[in-house]
Amino acid sequence: QVQLVESGGGLVQPGGSLKLSCAASGIIFRIYTMGWYRQAPGKQRELVAGISSDGGTTNYADSVKGRITISRDNAKNTVYLEMNSLKPEDTAVYYCNAYLRPDSYWGQGTQVTVSS
Repeated sequence: QVQLVESGGGLVQPGGSLKLSCAASGIIFRIYTMGWYRQAPGKQRELVAGISSDGGTTNYADSVKGRITISRDNAKNTVYLEMNSLKPEDTAVYYCNAYLRPDSYWGQGTQVTVSS
C-alpha cells in the first residue's frame, strides 16, 4: 500500500518560513520523480516544485523561484519543501506527489496559512 504523508504545515506570518516533509512508503522511492503541488480555495491545483529521482534536476513555478527549495533524501524516503519569505498568496493546501509513468500517487495534503 502506497502512502505519502505530509507534515510541517501551519500558520506563519508574512515573511516567515516553513519546511514541509513528505515521507513515502510502499514504493521504491529512489526511482520516482517527486513533486509538491498546492491548491488554494477556488483555484486549480498547481505545481510548486519538482525533483528528479536522483535529485539532480529541479524545477519551480515562477511564483516561488528564489523563495522555495525542493530536496530529497532517498535514504529516508523523504522529500522536503523549504519555504522562505512566505506571502499571503502562498496560502494553500500543499500536496506531495510521486510519479513514475503510468503511476501517480498523492498525499492527503497539509495546510499552509500565511497571515498576520
